[in-house]
Amino acid sequence: MAKLTAQQLEQYRRDGFLVIEGFADEKACDALRERARQLVEEFDPSGVRSIFSTREQTRTSDDYFLGSGDKIRFFFEEEAFDPEGRLRQTKERSINKMGHAMHDLDPVFNDFSRAPAVASLVSDLGFTEPLLIQSMYVFKQPNIGGEVTCHQDATFLYTDPTSVVGLWFALEDATRENGCLWAIPGGHKVGLKSRFRRAHGGGTRFETLDENPWPLRELVPLEVEKGALILLDGLLPHMSHPNRSRKSRHAYTLHVIEGSCRYPEDNWLQRAPALPARGFE
Repeated sequence: MAKLTAQQLEQYRRDGFLVIEGFADEKACDALRERARQLVEEFDPSGVRSIFSTREQTRTSDDYFLGSGDKIRFFFEEEAFDPEGRLRQTKERSINKMGHAMHDLDPVFNDFSRAPAVASLVSDLGFTEPLLIQSMYVFKQPNIGGEVTCHQDATFLYTDPTSVVGLWFALEDATRENGCLWAIPGGHKVGLKSRFRRAHGGGTRFETLDENPWPLRELVPLEVEKGALILLDGLLPHMSHPNRSRKSRHAYTLHVIEGSCRYPEDNWLQRAPALPARGFE
């Protein structure tokens, strides 16, 4: 089983991200896409209008979202609905993402997430007690795929000390045209800029730790082919532009934290005692 080389680890620590082309084979990518298609087909959208957004002023914090840490739930694109609240197109072309516990609740996603190659890679990064805390399937729909504003994963999955790492798997080619990731090389060295916390009395709030703006001119595109894996340090500033093309940009993301670190009770993502976060066993 291939291990991360010293050069790759040095590059990851320097830039805050690492691109590994060809990590997942075509069969594995297609299996996740087919399973996602089945789950969306089974989803009944009546009565659900939870919209996903990373914009601080519009960030969804409804009960459906806040209760999704140990479930499989579906979130719509911001532009999915018309002014009367009706879907503009089919539900299959309206879903922004699924989250946030496919890796624990669905056998197809579990097998992919806990594959020996993934466990080995996480070990190479220095984790001693890894916990798979969150999974997301992102559709980045044609024409209406929403922007993901510049952010750090540690804002949403905070531990003390910071430990979260994102594993971003390209299930289709990701290009500038269809909304690939962009990142600020070395931006993880600046420190955490904000925390997304559960608020007293319900809902959520952002706590600003550093008001300096992101140097967005330093963003670089991470265009990758289907099957690539992008490792993302939890403090790395990254984003993606809207997808106005006719091509989707499916991706699967997995977030890992160190079990020995403190996971605060006011983090937005919480899990029921009956389904605690677990590692690769």
